[in-house]
Amino acid sequence: MSYEKVSILGVDFINTTMNEMIARLGDHLEKEEKAFVVTANPEIVLAAHNDQDYQKLLAKANYITADGIGVVKAAQLLGQPLPERVTGFDMFMALLQLANEKSYKLYLLGAKPEVLEKTKQAVESQFPNVTIVGSHHGFFEWDEPTIENEIKETEPDLVFVALGFPRQEKWISERISSFNKGIFIGIGGSFDVLAGEVNRAPEIWQKLNVEWLYRLIQQPSRWKRMMALPIFAGKVIGQKVKGSK
Repeated sequence: MSYEKVSILGVDFINTTMNEMIARLGDHLEKEEKAFVVTANPEIVLAAHNDQDYQKLLAKANYITADGIGVVKAAQLLGQPLPERVTGFDMFMALLQLANEKSYKLYLLGAKPEVLEKTKQAVESQFPNVTIVGSHHGFFEWDEPTIENEIKETEPDLVFVALGFPRQEKWISERISSFNKGIFIGIGGSFDVLAGEVNRAPEIWQKLNVEWLYRLIQQPSRWKRMMALPIFAGKVIGQKVKGSK
């Protein structure tokens, strides 16, 4: 499927809304096709900008969506506006709803064992028509074949990978060719949110585009990661200036 792209620091984002993205992925699911989805925030874009190998890895994805408001603002600055954020957690929930309607099969990969268990319980409670065909926590040897073999045997329609970046993108990119079908999507800390381990920002904070600030208040240890935001902004301004010459 072709689509309009917006390039930010060498990372190509799909120009889409949340509803359009879910419809697009739903079409892949109906056709039993494979797709690799990256949900990228400024931190991921900056990492790709600084690491050519990671950038090449992201380029293998079928779709890269704007997970953070910083990406949306950057696109606006570059004169290639994106309509809205298409976040990992929101896609996770929307795809679970779609899976519930269509009785799709899921595989869950990531988080601590106890968080994964709570995530499974939440999915089974809120989306009773979904079948979880397998799961594995995020602590495993990289070359461990068990996970890959289980996915091959069970053929889930959706594989949610919550290993955090860059590990989740690397895991998917190295293995997706082994599978016959399925949407493979990296969703960071989404299991923690669904499991109730981490509170998502209230809707008013989300509408004001300061969800990042709420997360920082909840988890002060994230301050070092937040330092990527001004660096990202500076790089985007540099792209803007370079492009205008």
